[in-house]
Amino acid sequence: MSADLCLLVVAKAPVAGQAKTRLCPPASPAQAADIAAAALLDTLAAVAGVPRATVVVALTGALDSASQRDRLAEALAGLVVLPQRGTGFAERLSNAHADVAACCPGRPVLQIGMDTPQVTPELLADTAALLATAPAVLGPATDGGWWALGLRDPGQAAVLREVPMSRPDTAGHTLAALRRAGLVTATGAKLSDVDTMAAAREVAAGLPHSRFAAAVARVGAAAGVGVPVAPGAVR
Repeated sequence: MSADLCLLVVAKAPVAGQAKTRLCPPASPAQAADIAAAALLDTLAAVAGVPRATVVVALTGALDSASQRDRLAEALAGLVVLPQRGTGFAERLSNAHADVAACCPGRPVLQIGMDTPQVTPELLADTAALLATAPAVLGPATDGGWWALGLRDPGQAAVLREVPMSRPDTAGHTLAALRRAGLVTATGAKLSDVDTMAAAREVAAGLPHSRFAAAVARVGAAAGVGVPVAPGAVR
């Protein structure tokens, strides 16, 4: 299914004081931004590994003020980067799908964010493959939201405008909106978002070689909490 796939990454520039603020404390604003930057870098590495897929990043925020801005600029080079449009998060998501439909016409879209650095190319390809049997796929998150939305027709993302976001029932509302639009929806793997330090540490423990684990470990070291990081981990 990934042969003609568009992978949409919805991202926010990891600026101190504006990114991952729920990690503070124990993280400082700068450390939280470092964790967000690491999560985004690991996510971009994963999407780059999905064969025969076009990657589009819908970005908001000032990248020039971001943590790890040079590494992020390098990772984004050569990708299609579009500004997010709209006021609320639901409107920005819907508009991002519409913009992708305009620049990659006729392609199905798998949208993810930057809060699941544990994604792999294989998981993304498998999730996108569900679109071969259903017009939509939703990857639920353990907090009641969702981490992935796949649509054969990205224009159908207009249903997101009526969905309340960032709530424990967001996935349920999204699924209901898709069904009201007549879309049979397959279910992807359930993942944990890294919106809290407890969740970040749990995810980092399973990614000992990642940038994300290294960034979380720096907070743990300052707070006296150990987070496993493998020797030679990317930092």
